[in-house]
Amino acid sequence: MLTKAELPECPVATTVQLVGSKWKLLILRNLLQRPWRFNELKKSLEGISQKVLTDSLRSMESDGIITRTVYPEVPPRVEYALSELGESMRPIIATMEQWGIAYKESQQ
Repeated sequence: MLTKAELPECPVATTVQLVGSKWKLLILRNLLQRPWRFNELKKSLEGISQKVLTDSLRSMESDGIITRTVYPEVPPRVEYALSELGESMRPIIATMEQWGIAYKESQQ
C-alpha cells in the first residue's frame, strides 16, 4: 500500500492509480455482484493472464480494495470480495456503466 506522501496530489490521479487499469475495473465489476474464486474470475475475464490476474488481486488487496479469504478445507478454497473501501466504488462503477450504455446507444 502506498503512503499518503507517495500518492499523487490530484485525487483523480489517485483513483486512476488504484483502479485505473482495464483489468482492475473489470475485477471490481465482477466483485460488485458477489465474492468470486480465482478460477471463476479468470474464466470470466477473457484474455487476462494468470500473472496479471494474480498481480491485480494482490495489488487491490494491498490497497485495501478487496479482501482475500482462505477457507481451511482440502483442497484450500480462496475467495475474493470487496472490502468496505471497495464497496464505496459501487456508485462510480454504476455511473461508468450508465455512461457506457448511453454512449453505445448514441452510436447507433
